[in-house]
Amino acid sequence: MPANRNALIRYRTIDNCLRNRFRKWTLNDLIDACSDALYEFEGIDKGVSRRTVQADIQVMRSDKLGYNAPIVVLEKKYYTYEDKEYSITNIPLTQQDLGKLSEAVEMLKQFRGFSHFADVGDMVQKLEDKVYSVKNDARSIIDTEKNERLRNFSMLEELYRFIRQKQAIRMNYQSFKAREASELVFHPWILKEYRNRWFILGTRDEGMKVIIFALDRISSVEKADTPYIEPGDFTAENYFKDVVGVSVMNQRPSNVILRFNPANAPYVVTKPIHPSQEIIEEKDGFITFNLCVIPNFELERVILGFGASVEVLQPNRLRNRIAANFKSGLSYYED
Repeated sequence: MPANRNALIRYRTIDNCLRNRFRKWTLNDLIDACSDALYEFEGIDKGVSRRTVQADIQVMRSDKLGYNAPIVVLEKKYYTYEDKEYSITNIPLTQQDLGKLSEAVEMLKQFRGFSHFADVGDMVQKLEDKVYSVKNDARSIIDTEKNERLRNFSMLEELYRFIRQKQAIRMNYQSFKAREASELVFHPWILKEYRNRWFILGTRDEGMKVIIFALDRISSVEKADTPYIEPGDFTAENYFKDVVGVSVMNQRPSNVILRFNPANAPYVVTKPIHPSQEIIEEKDGFITFNLCVIPNFELERVILGFGASVEVLQPNRLRNRIAANFKSGLSYYED
């Protein structure tokens, strides 16, 4: 008999907890996590019983659902996976699962033409490809960008839950420049992805100054007994609208004018660097673009990535920084 939806939510929650090896999980911790998950996803505010979670663990350990999860108890108290790479999400799909996924794909494909489901297209295509490759024991014909070495990816769902529950968190964070991690209380508002790296935005105090932290620099996270500071009218769309990437400085956007050679100009036309991009001149195959943005680290990295195919015309400060980078890099190749 297949597991019901509530049981599946509990199994997935327990799995996420045991995969997070940055903290130790007692049975009470797992009970609390399952109760929170059921409240979040199903609106069930009745706490999960100790007996239920114990039964869930036994089911996950067994072959009943094909999990055979290597759950062990350390120090007669803390639950974890003996195999740190294990996850119930890695279990091979059954033919019954594949059949249901195929039906789901066909249903979702019907919504592709509707504006309200504009984001469904890519998801359906990836799901359809996955089902096809598994069902036919064939190689995948869609290769999506991914970062296999991304640290703390398993922390995403826990942070997402804290944001949904409007919960302040206590975390240990170590920047690339710091010699050791520091503990701080943080009020998370949104999660942001940029080039296969995840970030969390929020504030530390009532001053509402927005701070951004990279997930792969967080060493631990837990609930904080501090009243949550809500984001007010803060939105990610407004906050990031004037920048490329995630670095937002306290500056006004300015006109950044870039001229691309004939070989690379068409690429920039079809894949704009920023939504504000517009063509201001076309001459002899060269195309000059204007971007209304705040110059930042990520914009510099994008410009440098084009190498000799682009020239920064203005502002002069950005032009000089790019020129200095090229000159510095050239010195490595000089005899």
